[in-house]
Amino acid sequence: MTSHALRVLSLIPPMTQLNTPYPSTAYITGFLRSRGFDAVQADLALALVLKLFTPAGLEGIRGCALARPEAERSASVHAFLDQFARYRVTIGPVIAYLQGRDATLAHRIAARELLPEGPRFQALEAYVDPAFGDEGGDPLAWAFGALGVQDKARHLATLYLNDLADVLRDAVDERFAFVRYAESLASSQPSFDPMAAALAAPPTLVDEVLQTLTLATLAQHKPDVVLLSVPFPGALYAALRIAQTIKAQNPHITIALGGGFVNTELRELAEPRLFDFVDYVTLDAGERPLLSLLEFLQRKRSRQRLVRTFVREGGEDSPATVKYINFVEPDVPFDDIGTPTWDGLPLDRYLSLLDMLNPMHRLWSDGRWNKLTVAHGCYWKKCSFCDVSLDYISRYETASAATLADRMEAIVAETGQTGFHFVDEAAPPKALKALAEELLRRQLPVSWWGNIRFEKTFSPELCQLLADSGCIAISGGLEVASDRLLTLMKKGVSVEQVARVTKGFSDAGILVHAYLMYGFPTQTVQDTVDSLEYVRQLFENGCIQSGFFHRFSCTVHSPVGLDPAAYGIELVPLPEVTFAKNDIGFIDPTGVDHDALGIGLRKAIYNYMHGIGLDEDVRAWFSHLDEPVPRTRVKKHFIERALA
Repeated sequence: MTSHALRVLSLIPPMTQLNTPYPSTAYITGFLRSRGFDAVQADLALALVLKLFTPAGLEGIRGCALARPEAERSASVHAFLDQFARYRVTIGPVIAYLQGRDATLAHRIAARELLPEGPRFQALEAYVDPAFGDEGGDPLAWAFGALGVQDKARHLATLYLNDLADVLRDAVDERFAFVRYAESLASSQPSFDPMAAALAAPPTLVDEVLQTLTLATLAQHKPDVVLLSVPFPGALYAALRIAQTIKAQNPHITIALGGGFVNTELRELAEPRLFDFVDYVTLDAGERPLLSLLEFLQRKRSRQRLVRTFVREGGEDSPATVKYINFVEPDVPFDDIGTPTWDGLPLDRYLSLLDMLNPMHRLWSDGRWNKLTVAHGCYWKKCSFCDVSLDYISRYETASAATLADRMEAIVAETGQTGFHFVDEAAPPKALKALAEELLRRQLPVSWWGNIRFEKTFSPELCQLLADSGCIAISGGLEVASDRLLTLMKKGVSVEQVARVTKGFSDAGILVHAYLMYGFPTQTVQDTVDSLEYVRQLFENGCIQSGFFHRFSCTVHSPVGLDPAAYGIELVPLPEVTFAKNDIGFIDPTGVDHDALGIGLRKAIYNYMHGIGLDEDVRAWFSHLDEPVPRTRVKKHFIERALA
């Protein structure tokens, strides 16, 4: 390839999210432009959904559904076929409504006369509360009242889309989902065989639509280099389908693969077949590896001087192998990575969805947030369940408050949107304080939310300062609400401290979401019951408004995975790994059935978020178990006293 100016196209593959662009391409495009490169970007995740959810797209889905024997059709597929005429006529208006282009449609949607209703709408019946009058009334009245027409309509329209996603999964491609598309083909998958088989199989309707969109994007941008960012395992299959299409169309286009999934799961990559689809795989922060790769393609440096890059060697006469090249060069400082740009992404076409009625929970799927990072890495980097040995956690760097505020001003000017989601592992309190003061000094009217550690530095005064600067919500890890396990996890916080910090945020009018965990090594049934009681009291005392229970998974890069004996567990040996390596099974001597407990935990948190069941004994949530669970050892007013 000659050393002419390279055109670089960054792609967001399906599926990431639908309400706002996944930020990786905005970061990379902004950085490359700051270094003088001709860089462009496109979101094929959004494009795919918008193409499938049209009258013509639904006709294609119907064709696939009718081709299935009647006995094999799910309830979702039956409902779709029975009401197809209504789906076909409403799909365009619903998409326009969710894009914010036709707000007046809300009245018709909210009246529940317009949209066909499939199995997903059955969830609404769970909201009928006899305390609010007869069961024939509006099951959503408690959530939206008489005036919340827009939100109510958005929730109903989201259920309608979820019904259609179920039809896609049941009739077209069993792997389809809005966020975890074909995840099992990639996540901790030791062999490339399942992925190779899927990519060699005849394309599904979804694959064909993605292929058409890929070719159209190539024709529009005419790139020399394509960057595929794969943040999650559920984005790899579609990324490789895109790469397959590009290679068939124009084998001279260079394709590089990177992103969060690659950085965590492909660190020991030894699978040459992956390079049938892509030419290079880069690890960790993408700026330095990309600069070296582009200089190599422009013949300004040798291949030996690539940075953190996997390549394929051999082939033809000798066996193909994978080689990791890492010419040591310093990373681009966080202060110098430039301002992300959303130029080229169709910001008016994203879908504001309302999956959950909880006011905090909705932030992840509702509204178009500009995503930004306050600091690179984590300033704490001690939590024993976290990948603390990897670059995205271990290399901690900040930018000045002035630089961050400059970036925010530039982004608001470009996008017209004043909402920011800080996507840090844990935004540092010192940096947030400085940023809040800078935003107030500039009188910049923005809204922002992000992830933190619930540490005592967040005093009520600091919480109020953050609120004054535009902070509307905070999420943080409480993990297992048990002081014994928090110490074992090296969280550096106690339950009492979390109660006081979260209450400080809530009192300042900031919504609080707690990440919770179950199944941590040596966690007993008693620990789980006690943990849920602490959580119940945190909701009851207005400390948190939202939460989510994750099942603990041991990863090979975490302190637990690196030193299992210190946590009282034994790892299950992995098979030979040539592809993805991350989660690792373990044997916990407590022998607790955490999956069975998880059902009760998720049910409890779902109800607490809707203000239901807060005065019930926590044991009631585990009534599905064969054995009764022990009563909690936590004092009834523990959190109340901690706050006093």
